[in-house]
Amino acid sequence: MSLSRFACSILPALMFAAATLTASAAGAADDAPARLYDHDLRRLHSDDMVRLAERFAGQPVLVVNTASHCGFTRQFRELEAVHQRFKDRGLKVAGFPSDDFRQEAGDEAETAEVCFKNFGVTFDMFAPIHVTGTEAHPLFREIARQSAAPDWNFHKYVIDRNGRVIARFGSRTKPDAPEVIAAIEKAL
Repeated sequence: MSLSRFACSILPALMFAAATLTASAAGAADDAPARLYDHDLRRLHSDDMVRLAERFAGQPVLVVNTASHCGFTRQFRELEAVHQRFKDRGLKVAGFPSDDFRQEAGDEAETAEVCFKNFGVTFDMFAPIHVTGTEAHPLFREIARQSAAPDWNFHKYVIDRNGRVIARFGSRTKPDAPEVIAAIEKAL
């Protein structure tokens, strides 16, 4: 068989394979919000359950893993300021307490007091969950799949309206830092 005949016979198969892979990748990207938000979580120190898909799908979200007894706990103040600044433009801020780094209160009432009373948090705070490792909640497993797992408390993720992590910032980056604000503006 000549080289040109071989190329003509295999070319359609290669094109089909490439189209299939592209469609598969697009399908995987399209279900990012489903993997991210297809969960019910309990609000912090409450019996109220929140269907994350109903609360966050189609909205830009700033997701933060938090801890009550961390040197970065004062970032609750800046998180609340970011929430107040952007909530009318559609930004949701969501805090997820976790003891994965051994700095969360052992009592959920104490966690709620730190958030709500000490720092005046009005954005969504949820009951403590795991954010790293094999026990990580599926929300954080999907965040890690898209970017990276948090390496400490107050790791911040900006998620666009399509459920894709578009930026992440470590603990030392304040929630109102120019680079975080720029990522939020991009998501809006």
